Amino acid sequence: MKLRKFVVSFLACSIALSLAVGLTGCGAQKQGPVKEGSIVVGASPSPHAQILEAVSEQLAQKGYQLEIKEFTDYIMPNTALEDGELDANFFQHQPYLTDFNEKNGTKLVSAAAIHFEPLGIYGGKTADLADLPEGAQIAVPNDTTNEARALWLLQAQGIIEVDEQAGLEATKQDITSNPKNVEIVEMEAAQLPRALADVDFAVINGNYAVAAEIADQVLVTEDKDSEAAKQYANIVAVREGDENREDIKALVEALQSDEVKAYIEETFGSTVIPVF
Repeated sequence: MKLRKFVVSFLACSIALSLAVGLTGCGAQKQGPVKEGSIVVGASPSPHAQILEAVSEQLAQKGYQLEIKEFTDYIMPNTALEDGELDANFFQHQPYLTDFNEKNGTKLVSAAAIHFEPLGIYGGKTADLADLPEGAQIAVPNDTTNEARALWLLQAQGIIEVDEQAGLEATKQDITSNPKNVEIVEMEAAQLPRALADVDFAVINGNYAVAAEIADQVLVTEDKDSEAAKQYANIVAVREGDENREDIKALVEALQSDEVKAYIEETFGSTVIPVF
């Protein structure tokens, strides 16, 4: 009888201990990538990470430690945000984010628009658009929205004509007129500056032109007052539902401050334009 009572008592204690450990383990799990009081933001190295560095002191004064994780592509920052490795990211415009969500089943949203990076045409083997040769090779970004944007910029220069129905999903298959028989070379946006030596021209995103230190060599850009400036403003992206988190609101407030506006204008000139 005593043995039976001992076994029952032992089993009860074991079960209680197991439950306690399980509950403790569940309680130890925490949403978000880092400890409370810090904000982890994914960003392209330039200009996004540089702009974020400019607000780190403002955030520190509000009690938030800013951690910047740099990415050199357009896929991983969104994947990392969706997976909870980041609190926010800062590298893309809304049309790209919308397209990414649709193709990947993610639920990421804009918390705020910060700046516009005009897409520009840069000379490679040919220095001047006026000297565009027959059969010239022109490199463009291969992601959906930026390729369309590049094609519309080429149309604005009279180089090609694009089917109006294609809109922001236009690809080289939607070119309806090509008097010079130019060859559109699609490639990853980050590779475009390095490809300049091998093509006649390239249409390059502003952030990659700044990073490659060629922004001052641009031949023509989208107009800063154009519809593109509204459509393609770079945003702070977060997981759906996180827009009203206090730390995210503090991040946005810092990025949209007068100090940051002045910093952007003084540092990047016409290649990065504040939209707030």
